[in-house]
Amino acid sequence: MAHAPELRIAHRLDEVGFSDIVQIRNKVMALRTSGQKVHALHGGEPYFETPDAIKYAAIEALVRNQTHYAPSSGIAPLREALAAKVNATNRIPVTVDHIIATVGGSQALYAAFQSVLDPGDDALVFSPYWTPIGDLVRGAQARPLLVPTSSARRNGITATLEQFSTPQTRAIYYNTPQNPSGVVFTRAEAEEVAAFAQARNLVVIADEAYEDLVYDGQHFSIASLPGMAERTITCFTFSKSFAMTGWRGGYAVAQEPFMTALRKIVLYSTNGVPTPVQFAMLAALETPESEHAARLVEYRKRRDLLVAGLNAAGLVCDPPAGAFYAFPNVESIHRISKTAAEILLDKAHIATIPGSVFGAQGEGHLRFGYALPIPEIEAAVEALHRFLKP
Repeated sequence: MAHAPELRIAHRLDEVGFSDIVQIRNKVMALRTSGQKVHALHGGEPYFETPDAIKYAAIEALVRNQTHYAPSSGIAPLREALAAKVNATNRIPVTVDHIIATVGGSQALYAAFQSVLDPGDDALVFSPYWTPIGDLVRGAQARPLLVPTSSARRNGITATLEQFSTPQTRAIYYNTPQNPSGVVFTRAEAEEVAAFAQARNLVVIADEAYEDLVYDGQHFSIASLPGMAERTITCFTFSKSFAMTGWRGGYAVAQEPFMTALRKIVLYSTNGVPTPVQFAMLAALETPESEHAARLVEYRKRRDLLVAGLNAAGLVCDPPAGAFYAFPNVESIHRISKTAAEILLDKAHIATIPGSVFGAQGEGHLRFGYALPIPEIEAAVEALHRFLKP
């Protein structure tokens, strides 16, 4: 009797892996469960809790029985408020029809890549990059082409993009402020990327998760440039600005034909964002600018404290211009970043993320997160000095 064919998963998942960051998080949890103290600088969550006004808005929505199906693209008041914010803050010309609510910024990015990339396409990705991006591209059966951010800024954005581009290139992933490096692209650099995209008829997938966390320079949305709104899908999240990582609130901004594609993907995956969460998102948009400014001051304190400690310990680190990560060179510990991270975790109980998980351009570096209470950063710096300068 003939054997039945072996059961298998879809081939599009063959090259999609699991996040190394999750694996490190699990090891930290295991160490803590065994009773060991761990200095957790590996995370990517804000230092403060979700503000009460946002939580109360969700509670009120529950009490008012706002628990039924909502439009899969988002409730009208939320989309109207988001359109107003994007017009005023990001200077991107939009109407409500250009806005869709998503389950976190992650779903926005997933939907963007699925909407743009076909099997065999290439996507230019500034690197080092947020780890899941490579898998999101490969999950669309496309190929990420890693563009070294440092080389591009040193040798010229246009020349570097030309060097790495192929005839199959369809999109550019453009993240500012960047995770993990904290690089903030200038307006002039955005203009170069935009000109390249227009000349090659490319789509830009812009990731602006850390738009409210810029210390040096100013955040600038590439879709606000002339001729770019129609070829850019901009992805946002409530996670970082409002400490809503677990709420899974995000949104995307795009014009047709991309908006119809985004709507299809959201409809047939999650059918939208949970209704009470949308009311929490709406409340978050009413946060006074003074609160954002006060938190930025606190983040700057943490950045300066950690960066000074890293440099004093011999780990060369320039102050990041944005986000809440430091990305020092750690080759003095070990030239292989995964080994360096293991050494720090095992010997000093300091949890970090190896630079290599953010692309080959991150090798030799570790990502240290500083979205922590100041005493925790001080304790981590002290532990680092005890280990490196006993």
